[in-house]
Amino acid sequence: MSDDTAATRPPELDFSAITAEELRTYRDAENRFRAPGAARSILGEPDTGAAIDWREIALPGRDLPVRVYRPAPTEDDGTTAQADLPLVVHVHGGGFVGTAVQCDWTNSYLAARLPALVVSVEHRLLAPGSPLANAADDGWDVLDHVVRHAARWGVDPARTAVFGESCGALITALTAIRAREAGLELKAQVLVNPVVDVTETMVDHPSIAEYAYSPTRALPQLRFVQRLAVPPGADAGAVSPLYADDLSGLAPALVVVPTQDAVADHGRRYAERLRAAGTPARLSEYPGAKHAFLTLPGLEPQAEAAQAEILRFLRAALAT
Repeated sequence: MSDDTAATRPPELDFSAITAEELRTYRDAENRFRAPGAARSILGEPDTGAAIDWREIALPGRDLPVRVYRPAPTEDDGTTAQADLPLVVHVHGGGFVGTAVQCDWTNSYLAARLPALVVSVEHRLLAPGSPLANAADDGWDVLDHVVRHAARWGVDPARTAVFGESCGALITALTAIRAREAGLELKAQVLVNPVVDVTETMVDHPSIAEYAYSPTRALPQLRFVQRLAVPPGADAGAVSPLYADDLSGLAPALVVVPTQDAVADHGRRYAERLRAAGTPARLSEYPGAKHAFLTLPGLEPQAEAAQAEILRFLRAALAT
């Protein structure tokens, strides 16, 4: 689709009865809508101070695309790229739909303004045969790969943060736990409207009852995510950060919660658990904002404030 072609968003399907083929068709149409140029008036224009490109990383058993944002080269001193930049590994939301492109507005902003190298993971989406564990491996494996090849990527591995939104925040939270277990010190984790529970209690939180069908039909989608995320017989707790056995010693967290969101209580409860375990966690609520508001600056007036808060938090964390 060309950049000047107006995209039409596909109608939402009945997630209680969707087939695998319908899911593929819906996902392809939705991701075309989120493609470059198609929905910039909603998703926001990228920061002109950042250069954006796709790269492919060779990981165990697969090659995975990543969307890379770095400060745009400067012409006054003739340099083509900065070295030893802080690293931010980002994971987009969506669960069974979504693309790193939908997050260009904030990721390019962070790359230009921190400045930093931002690597956004085009993780495997939830689908029959592709559970959440696959996407979680993608998040961790990209972080591990870039840190191990830091010189090749032009980053300082001692200044590394992780950042995720919605289901991507779930992957990010799991990645932060795996980093601690692997002895990799992260400076920060940013979790925006996080989903952190895919167990049987996923939809038991009060915010889900309040916002189950308004402002969006969240409950059917959450139940669908739950079915795709955890195959029958698998341990849902193993991919639910809210129920991790040990949340101590993790990177300091900024948990961003829009209040008109079915999963608002996921973020609130996770911040509580982090604090109880001794991990610094700042809970920042945006009254009246809706789920995924950070990716919708054309619709959500508080997106700019949240973007600026994330910049300040990461700038302080990655300063040294």
